[in-house]
Amino acid sequence: MKLLGKYVDKGMQGNVTLMPEESEDMWHAYNLIAEGDSVRSTTIRKVQNETATGSSTSSRVRTTLTIAVESIDFDTQACVLRLKGRNIEENQYVKMGAYHTLDLELNRKFELRKPEWDTIALERIEMACDPTQSADVAAVVMQEGLAHVCLITASMTLVRSKIEVSIPRKRKGNVQQHEKGLAKFYEQVMQSILRHVNFDVVKCVLIASPGFVRDQFYDYMFQQAIKMDYKLLLDNKSRFMLVHASSGFKHSLKEVLQDPAVIAKMSDTKAAGEVKALEQFYMMLQCEPAKAFYGKKHVLRAAEAQSIETLLISDNLFRCQDVNLRKEYVMLVESVRDAGGEVKIFSSMHISGEQLAQLTGIAAILRFPMPELEDSDDDDDEDGAAGGDNSDSD
Repeated sequence: MKLLGKYVDKGMQGNVTLMPEESEDMWHAYNLIAEGDSVRSTTIRKVQNETATGSSTSSRVRTTLTIAVESIDFDTQACVLRLKGRNIEENQYVKMGAYHTLDLELNRKFELRKPEWDTIALERIEMACDPTQSADVAAVVMQEGLAHVCLITASMTLVRSKIEVSIPRKRKGNVQQHEKGLAKFYEQVMQSILRHVNFDVVKCVLIASPGFVRDQFYDYMFQQAIKMDYKLLLDNKSRFMLVHASSGFKHSLKEVLQDPAVIAKMSDTKAAGEVKALEQFYMMLQCEPAKAFYGKKHVLRAAEAQSIETLLISDNLFRCQDVNLRKEYVMLVESVRDAGGEVKIFSSMHISGEQLAQLTGIAAILRFPMPELEDSDDDDDEDGAAGGDNSDSD
């Protein structure tokens, strides 16, 4: 997603101009636009023209309209977002208050204005417009003297750094110059990894090369990490994976990504944090039910007590039509973060999001047991808790 303009004042009012560039961006737009927002974009409108003789002709004209959104339909197959609403700005072809359907498509910019921007919406824009936020795989393709450090998102590969170092050839009786050159090269590649790989997001780092270059570099990097106490590398050693590549050029990344072992490892990275959090929740539900709750009522009570360690919440809940209800969920997310808790926002398009939806779309792992929440089940069966059933739906 390309951010073309953004103005949000201190009162959290304002507008942003965005251009979706890939199919994933349409999903972000679907999560951003809510009923009651106004959207401005170009569209085709059928216009009736009356001639001097009284006969009428119709023609299709391209015009720019601003509508107050009343309904939103996302066609995942065609990757089109259809927004229906009334025209709210003067236009020579469309009367004020007339209904129109805007089709948001790839590479067509639109301006979105909200009555109030909240942190969830602003985070969604940041995530959509900063590809490094979603790049959960990094790759280093290398050969002696040449390396490319890349970030791989769900739909693109970004070269973050190209490293070229002239390495003297091995000569009889003078191997030192060659080894010095190699050490200089490996050092630069390692520094590039430290600079460009965000281990809070990246779950897997592929190191690919012909021959034994990858093994030698891997050994050098972790020897240096121990020597220099690079905790970032040492703590994430398990995320590195060594694979074969035909060269250190970017195009060899294609063969690397087709390796069955790499495909398996990469499929694990997509929403891996969410899957792990959900597994922890289920385990807690079995072993320590007083520290695992789901359903809005129980989670809100746990948040009031500042006892939430991890909040699991579906992005579906932020698409609710009730503005006050959305505000309630946004405030819940903010209060958990303010209390030092972690928030995992699940995509309803992912399998883990579907599982969470079966648990009402909201669940929490607590820092300490709250058996009093379990006891309240006997008084009120409307919300689910550990071992409980939930009929609360939005």
